[in-house]
Amino acid sequence: MNGRSVVRPGTAAPPRADPPADATALRDAYRHCRRVAAAHGRSYYLATRLLSADRRPAVHALYGFARTVDDIVDDPHAADDPQRAVTALDAVEHRLRDAWSRPVAPHTDRALPTAFDRVVPALTDTVARFAIDPRHFWTFLDSMRMDIPGSPLFRDRYPTMAALHEYMRGSAAAIGLQLLPVLGTVGPAAEAEPAAAALGDAFQLTNFLRDIGEDLDRGRIYLPAAELAAFGVDEALLLDCRRTGRTDRRLRRALTHLIAVNRDLYRCARPGIELLSPRVRPGIRTATALYAAILDRIEDSGYAVFAQRAVVPQRRRLRLAAHAALGR
Repeated sequence: MNGRSVVRPGTAAPPRADPPADATALRDAYRHCRRVAAAHGRSYYLATRLLSADRRPAVHALYGFARTVDDIVDDPHAADDPQRAVTALDAVEHRLRDAWSRPVAPHTDRALPTAFDRVVPALTDTVARFAIDPRHFWTFLDSMRMDIPGSPLFRDRYPTMAALHEYMRGSAAAIGLQLLPVLGTVGPAAEAEPAAAALGDAFQLTNFLRDIGEDLDRGRIYLPAAELAAFGVDEALLLDCRRTGRTDRRLRRALTHLIAVNRDLYRCARPGIELLSPRVRPGIRTATALYAAILDRIEDSGYAVFAQRAVVPQRRRLRLAAHAALGR
């Protein structure tokens, strides 16, 4: 297989892209996305270095899109004017639907962030070349709307794991499904989709466990209230831990449980790696190993998630990457 999706009867046809972008503009767009990935996704970027040269730029384009949208949602001005971020996301969706030839109502792109225009050529080229289903992008954008106060979809608390999974369906699983056609499979892509979605969820939950304090500072809790309550943890306790920088024993027990849940997601995802094209397996094994190692760092620190950010040291990242490349 060449790693590109084959459109079969009953599946979504690839969107028709805008007329071919100027070669220089397209090359610049891919370079911009690569710089974004290198600057903001160190573990992710290291993993992509193990992918074949023809796939690597496409993965950077998908990362560049997700990161640019994330920056819209986390714009410090959004707290004062949340409608600004909602309008910007609407403009992003309109721009993509227009570029991918889905009929849309007349709209102005005045709210479109300048940075996003630098991503569009590479993203559009990637989506067209690899026949990525556009629905995964709309699902992702809806999940991002859930993070914006003022949006009808806004949520900053999640009562159950099921509710959190609904958020992660767009924020994480959809990204795994965007990547799948780029990575390629040895059989029908549909057989690899559950594992791809599980891996996206696993990465996202790891982020939530690592970033509890930062999320609290933004008024958000991405850990399910019911799971925390089972160990005697409520919002007041979380805020007190953030204030003191110390992790209460009740929260340590809750984190032990949630890390076990997270590792189970990784276990569900790992068999799917063997369904991918052989050339991309080392890169995905590396990404999986690097992210799972963050959980080890949280445990090794005594669950000191409020005192320090769990970071996998460079030497260990390189060692994990080497082991993954050898299929260990």
